Amino acid sequence: MKRSGFHLLMGAQFVSGLADNALLLVAIAQVAARGGPLWLPPLLKLVFTLAYVLLAPVVGPLADRWPKARVMGAANAVKALACAAMAAGAPVAACFCAAGAGAAVYSPAKYGLVTELVRPERLVAANGWIEVTTVLAILLGTVLGGGLSEPRFAASGFAVLLALYGLAALLNLGIPDSGARYPAAPPLQHQWRAFRRDHLRLWSDPLGQVSLATTTLFWGVGATLQFLVLRWAGEQLGLTLAQAAYLQGLSATGVVLGAALAGRLVPLAQATRVLPLGVLLGLVILLMPGVHRWLPAALVLATAGLLAGLFVVPMNALLQHRGSTLLSAGRSVAVQNFNENASVLLMLGSYALCAGLELGLGTLVTGFGGLVAGLMALIALRHRQLQRQVLAIPGSARPERSTLSTSCKDSP
Repeated sequence: MKRSGFHLLMGAQFVSGLADNALLLVAIAQVAARGGPLWLPPLLKLVFTLAYVLLAPVVGPLADRWPKARVMGAANAVKALACAAMAAGAPVAACFCAAGAGAAVYSPAKYGLVTELVRPERLVAANGWIEVTTVLAILLGTVLGGGLSEPRFAASGFAVLLALYGLAALLNLGIPDSGARYPAAPPLQHQWRAFRRDHLRLWSDPLGQVSLATTTLFWGVGATLQFLVLRWAGEQLGLTLAQAAYLQGLSATGVVLGAALAGRLVPLAQATRVLPLGVLLGLVILLMPGVHRWLPAALVLATAGLLAGLFVVPMNALLQHRGSTLLSAGRSVAVQNFNENASVLLMLGSYALCAGLELGLGTLVTGFGGLVAGLMALIALRHRQLQRQVLAIPGSARPERSTLSTSCKDSP
């Protein structure tokens, strides 16, 4: 692991994420101050996520075309310009759409650079740090955005956000060039076809299929669980919105601890052994309807966060390794972003439909927990089936050993 470069990357990731999460709350405050419609704040989150899906075919090759730290700096500049335009009175939705485009470009460059700076056997530990900085950026960014949204800070809020984007840009400038270079991307009109081939190739790989299915499910689950917890805390525990947010903070703390433990305890070659923890996560969610006090609720959410951190970090590391081996760092992360954010849109849309049908909280939570446990069990069974198919081939070895251990030994 090139420590100086990786540490600067983590610093840039944290500061940029901090600004992104604060910008959402500041943008919502802007909508309210301008007397915007009630449906506009949820739309901001939608257009931000939609940018990851729509731009996926082009941002991967873009991230591979130049040194990735330079691409990250340019993406931060786009987000900073969107922030400045919002401060100048431009339409909030259009500005946030531009910020989402910048974030969509930033992501494959960031994750791709991790695979270039970090040796394969250190990828799980590196992803543990990514998860920790991401969760901390969400928590502290939400707090910062809430503070900057107050009327007395209206004048200085955007200045603080611009300063954060500027600091992230300075950190990006300090990241050394990894030296990785990739073949030129196809012309723009052919990139959708190339993206489709990349998509199919990663899904057809035994380890790529299992890890991509797991992370895709995880991000959709995380986005939906956030809304379920808020409703559960209000209806069943009798908590205010602020108190419910504290419960979510406990869940995030569990994710941080789980990510840190995964980075220390789970080697990349054994990443698939954490799959049963995803089933256990679904079973923990099934406990929620029977909990009516805040202390057991805090324990349930902290446990759910711990399990999530423990199983998603090794799976993310495995996906990065297989993706960079089969495709390239930027292209594989673009495929990952497309699937994960499409999952977020699909599951949030399904949740909104169920809420519109006025399904009871108990029914929603039970169905959701059962869905998570069932899908994770199917993924684990699919992995076992793929292993047996590989072992049935004369002279073959276990996928983890043949595709991971050897490449780890050959890494510089």
